[in-house]
Amino acid sequence: MKNLFALLAFVLISNAVCSQKLPELIASPHDLHFNNLANTWDEAIPLGNGMVGALVWKKEEKLRLSLDRADIWDLRPMENLKTPQWKYSWVYEQWKKDTYTNVQKRFDEPYDKIPAPSKIPGAALEFDIAGLGEIASVHLYINQAICEVKWKNGVRLLTFVHATDPIGWYHFEGLAKPLSYEIIPPAYNIPGTNKEESPVKGQDLRRLEYPQGTVTKNKNSATYTQEGWGGFKYEAHTSHKTLPNAMTGSWSLSSEFPSWEKSPSATTIIKKQMQEGMTKAFDTHATWWRDFWSQSAISIPDATIEKQWHLEQYKFGSVARSSGPPISLQAVWTADNGKLPPWKGDFHHDLNTQLSYWPAYSANHLNEEIGFVNWLWKYRNTFKKYTDEYYEAEGLNVPGVTTLTGEPMGGWIQYSFGPSVSAWLGHHFYLHWKYSMDSTFLAERAYPWIKDVATYLNAITQKDANGKRKLPISSSPEIHDNSKQAWFPNTTNFDLGLIKWTYEKAAELADELGKKEEANTWKKIASEWPQLASSEQTGLMIAPGAPYAQSHRHFSHQIAYHPLGIVDFSRGEQDQKIIKNTISTLDSIGSSLYVGYSFSWLANLKARAFDGEGAAKALKIFATSFCLPNSFHVNGDQSDNNYSRYKYRPFTLEGNFAFAAGLQEMLIQSHTGILHIFPAVPKSWSTPSFDQLRAQGAFLVSASMKNGATEKVSITSLKGSVLKLKNPFNTSNFQCNMPYELSVDNIITINTKMNDQIELSLKN
Repeated sequence: MKNLFALLAFVLISNAVCSQKLPELIASPHDLHFNNLANTWDEAIPLGNGMVGALVWKKEEKLRLSLDRADIWDLRPMENLKTPQWKYSWVYEQWKKDTYTNVQKRFDEPYDKIPAPSKIPGAALEFDIAGLGEIASVHLYINQAICEVKWKNGVRLLTFVHATDPIGWYHFEGLAKPLSYEIIPPAYNIPGTNKEESPVKGQDLRRLEYPQGTVTKNKNSATYTQEGWGGFKYEAHTSHKTLPNAMTGSWSLSSEFPSWEKSPSATTIIKKQMQEGMTKAFDTHATWWRDFWSQSAISIPDATIEKQWHLEQYKFGSVARSSGPPISLQAVWTADNGKLPPWKGDFHHDLNTQLSYWPAYSANHLNEEIGFVNWLWKYRNTFKKYTDEYYEAEGLNVPGVTTLTGEPMGGWIQYSFGPSVSAWLGHHFYLHWKYSMDSTFLAERAYPWIKDVATYLNAITQKDANGKRKLPISSSPEIHDNSKQAWFPNTTNFDLGLIKWTYEKAAELADELGKKEEANTWKKIASEWPQLASSEQTGLMIAPGAPYAQSHRHFSHQIAYHPLGIVDFSRGEQDQKIIKNTISTLDSIGSSLYVGYSFSWLANLKARAFDGEGAAKALKIFATSFCLPNSFHVNGDQSDNNYSRYKYRPFTLEGNFAFAAGLQEMLIQSHTGILHIFPAVPKSWSTPSFDQLRAQGAFLVSASMKNGATEKVSITSLKGSVLKLKNPFNTSNFQCNMPYELSVDNIITINTKMNDQIELSLKN
């Protein structure tokens, strides 16, 4: 009887595999297409779903799938942070006494020297393709997130990572015989001498001192299990079925830690998947991606920028989900080169995580973006504990560099323990509220977070001789790197911008919730802070007495302008002058010490200043000079066009996603409460259009231009907010299907109800 059941199971699985109908692939002009597989991991074809990912490339004569999972982490604590000296007050005292080297040795250097905590790689799956001959083409179909590899002898591979399940699939057809394959463990135990390198280049994996993992293989499957630090374990498993001239298989990675909720092993997951078959898996996978792409669309008459935007949307859809970890430096594409990933693949909150989510809002991907604030909320108590221990204060701050579970990791402490990290993260709580108008989120998440940040900031500040508030010491990432000079005696524009924004928004949200007394408290405290440091000639400064005087990668000094908007063109001539001088200073000093994300951010700055030509130029430089052929942003200038002195190539994602946000800022802006259509479009873009971009107030907006002028605008009011629209036609000769008022300053106001459809167009 037992043998009968086994036979029936085999028949069912075989039938499922044999009956698979291969998907019909839908090409896009924005797809990736190459004549061969990449020879390095960072130029590979990327596939992912926010939890697991794969990179498709060739290593020697093997087709290699670098397999990754977002929660494969070495979570050992940083012991140097559990000492009596680990205090903001102690750092301040060392800075005052000119003994700051004590701080560097205790908190900065260990991050560089100690290999963990760190994100770590999963495994690789290698297929022996030596007998298949030359490759004809490699194609990533971004509409369906599937990679196709063709050989000149007629063999074809289809491979994808399922959109929602922690699995990947591969299907080879046209084979004379099945391909052999191996699961390749990361280089935790290879012979040789451990190397201590910089966190940028990545430290040797052997320095983790893991026990040798085990690989077992039988005729139709292979399994790799690895034990890490503190009882952490993970498993990689693949199983396949052979058919006439074909083979189909699936793989998965699973992880476990003693304190985590138990989840199915990779072996268990794949057993179920092989029973259900690839056809069913691809159907649900393709449906998810179809829904993702339907959320928004753009069309512009610049093929390079348009393609890069679509590839950024594809990558965002590959790494962001409502559940699971947020986007780390490399997300689900950890380095597969025998080393730890650049900067340990961690969560940098001095810019990287923030920029990674910038495009989600106006691109109408709140379902994916919410994963970031969900994670922040999940570890709120961890962050409060850090605030109590390091800042000796109530309220909420967040370490600027964190592990998967929100624990501090150290590094350059000006940002890794920076005083305003939670304020910048609070900006994402605010943006989610403004773009969704979700009143429950406002009451239960956005205001409580920002209130806690305001409470903490109130606790750590001092008053100067003039009665104005200040931080004891303040910094501006990453000005002066990790030297003593990186701390300023006066509050920097970076910290001050975030602090002023926090109190402004705490008051705004308290008013929205009817908490008048709390709102008045925040307004009073806001009035006790000084004005931003600004020069008549150079615009926003780093700090009082410290102008922006040399090229720098991080535009931290002008955060009050973008993204916070507390300095803005809408606030009058004085702000406009500050903004123009700030950007003019950036341009005049030049980009010699920029990295890729600097150009992405610069595009956003110029778009906010309604400079379409400048924004498009910055985007074009980024796309053509700071990205590899697979569209990965690699920080350094790869073009030899002297856009930057940096020539290195550590791959990180924030520059990619800030690029997408920059283009969206050119097409739609709503941060002032007034909706602007095509606010920063170059004159040469005579026919741009977009569909279902999202504006603050929970509006979905579609618009098109013809011959350089706005032709038509369609708006859906999701929550019934009052619509204030800058007249996109620059004439009163337009028509609207709803009653409206047109003010003397050319603002169209429409009182909407939920799900109202507003149509505006030029009159014939």
